[in-house]
This record gives sequence, C-alpha cells and structure tokens, in this order.
Amino acid sequence: MSNILQKKLGQVLHITLNRPEKKNALTPTMYSDLSSALIRAKDDFDVRAVVLSGAGDAFTAGNDIFDFLNSPPTGPDSPVVQFLSVLHDFPKPLIAAVHGNAVGIGTTMLLHCDLAYATADAKLAMPFVSLGLVPEAGSSLLFPKLVGHALASEIFLTGRTFSGTEACEMRLVNSVETDPLGKALKTAALIAAQPPTSVINTKALLKSGHHQAVAMVMEAEGELFRIALESDEAQIAFMKFLENKEKGQK
Repeated sequence: MSNILQKKLGQVLHITLNRPEKKNALTPTMYSDLSSALIRAKDDFDVRAVVLSGAGDAFTAGNDIFDFLNSPPTGPDSPVVQFLSVLHDFPKPLIAAVHGNAVGIGTTMLLHCDLAYATADAKLAMPFVSLGLVPEAGSSLLFPKLVGHALASEIFLTGRTFSGTEACEMRLVNSVETDPLGKALKTAALIAAQPPTSVINTKALLKSGHHQAVAMVMEAEGELFRIALESDEAQIAFMKFLENKEKGQK
C-alpha cells in the first residue's frame, strides 16, 4: 500500500501521509509522491482545495532519519527540495489537519498552508539547531514574521516542543479542534464552493508581498542546510539522536 493516499471528496482532494508504523516519517519516495499529487491537483480544474493529514497517531515525525542520512538532500533536484518548491508555489488552498507529532517539516509546512487546525495536545517542533542544522522551508523568514523575533528565536535555538494550543495562540494554526481533520474537510468544502478563479487570485494576492522573498530565503537556507549537513557537528548530533532513540525503545 502506498505511503501517500489520495481521495477525492467532491472537489476537495484529501492527501494522507500513510506510514503510521513510523509516525509518518517522510522518505524521499514520499516527498516525490507528495510533489506529484500537488502538481496533479494544481492542473485538475475539478480540485478546488487540498487537505493534508496523517494516518495513525501522528501528523508526521519529519524526515526518516535513516533515509535522510543515507540520501541527504544536498542538491536542488533532491525530492525534499522539489517538494518544498511545489509547496511554496501551490496556487490552490491547502489546509492541514494536525494531531500527535509534527516535527521539522511537519511544522514548517504549516507556514505554507492557508489554514491549519490542530488538537490541543499536538506536539510541534523545529529541532534543526539540535541536529546541527538550520531552519528550512523559508521558516527563518515566515516564522518570526508570524510570531515575532523573540519567540521564534526561543523555539529555533532551543528546539523545544510546543503544543497545538500554543500553536493556536501564536496563530500558526487557526483553531484547536478535537477533530481537526473533520474541521479541515468541512472548511475545504466551503472554500471549494466559492468561485475558483477568485479563490486562486485571492491566495496569490495574499502571498504576493513576500512570495519572492521567501523563495530567496529558501534558496539560502538550502545552501546553509547542505553545508551544515556535511559538518562533523551535524554528524555527531545525529548519532546522539539515534543513540537516544535506541535507548528510548529498549
């Protein structure tokens, strides 16, 4: 069975990250499949909005560490970079439903979603510094723009986890819900019923003030990420992470 499921619900496309046994940790193949799904949705006039959720007890644990180390995203053609580019340029409404863990890209992708809903006890984190890396997906620009420099610095530099409730308070998600997927699908249906060209043009206008700036920051982040990933500091941090993970499983 595919790790990326797609289901049309009227004019809403529901994409599910479907690797629950690994808390939906993302592999290169999953990134490629996500990119393909969004590209097809972009070109399908009958798809008016997209909802993204995770199967099982998590949204996504972020990158699969073993795949990440074996196939590091070191170039513009890597599946991770390609997905981020498709995500950034996606012209139709994208809505996220978050529960459980939302680590790394599981949190940064919310900055590219037009709406997001989360459970109160969702666990969001962007532990890039903790792994010897730097922020990605334009988050070094978008996150402080959203929450302010001080809070963004605290979260990035400590790598701490924060709840769905706190994410709502900082306006990273629209609201806290007991059933975020139900809320996301209901809102997507409401949007899908609107005149589609007006919806697309309105989204473009809402992003027009910073779209190009985000693209430039993503490019800079990508280069620094690549350099950091090849450093001894990152390798030591990853080994420490894997050791702690193995201890936690015993």
